[in-house]
Amino acid sequence: MELFLNNFIIGFFINFFLIFLFREYPIMTKSGWISAGTLGTFLWGSLGWQGWISVVLYLVFGSLVTKLGFKYKNKLGIAEKRGGRRGPENVFGSASTGLFLALMIKLNLANLILLKVGFAASFAAKLADTFGSEIGKRYGKNTFLITTFKKVKKGTEGAISLEGTIASLFGSIFMSLVMMILGFISIEKGFFVVSFSGFVATIFESFIGAIFQDKFKISNEAVNAIQTSFAATIAILFYKLIL
Repeated sequence: MELFLNNFIIGFFINFFLIFLFREYPIMTKSGWISAGTLGTFLWGSLGWQGWISVVLYLVFGSLVTKLGFKYKNKLGIAEKRGGRRGPENVFGSASTGLFLALMIKLNLANLILLKVGFAASFAAKLADTFGSEIGKRYGKNTFLITTFKKVKKGTEGAISLEGTIASLFGSIFMSLVMMILGFISIEKGFFVVSFSGFVATIFESFIGAIFQDKFKISNEAVNAIQTSFAATIAILFYKLIL
């Protein structure tokens, strides 16, 4: 129990020390930084530095791609609010599934390999979504509604573009590579499963956006949680099928 608590205490001091140093950078809102520190504390306590750094890299690359062509996207009215700064709703909407799985790993409540595959897939899906959305809005030449392939304006819920779709696949592969390097998944099975699941979940998220989001007033954060949960679920099921 003492070792259990020590990991969380160490995580707390490391996270909030780093937040103190970098709090002026335009990545998070003030409450977003606090939420990120809380998330980071639980990730460090549950998965050690590997789990922590994997999510830090997700946040960094997700924030960087959000800044691509920001003036152009802002001019069209499709840029992320608050200048791209992440708030608490963004932090936990994106990471709630991963945090849940991290705590399950810490408590050893199920097959650890499958839980790690699900953890990796949840963040592969979210980075794929961010890459696809932000690059598609900036560089996509033609944007189509995923359900009908009717041409629509950039920023329409459920809209896709060739450029954004390719970016989504790259984002999923990139995050899967990070998870493989950090030891959460293996090259033999996990890398392909997580990359595939992250990309498929992003396509699934576009269908949710096109069919349900406006109709039922579903927030982007809720859609993010659904998407990452879907990615983790299909990754675990797919991994079990090929074992």
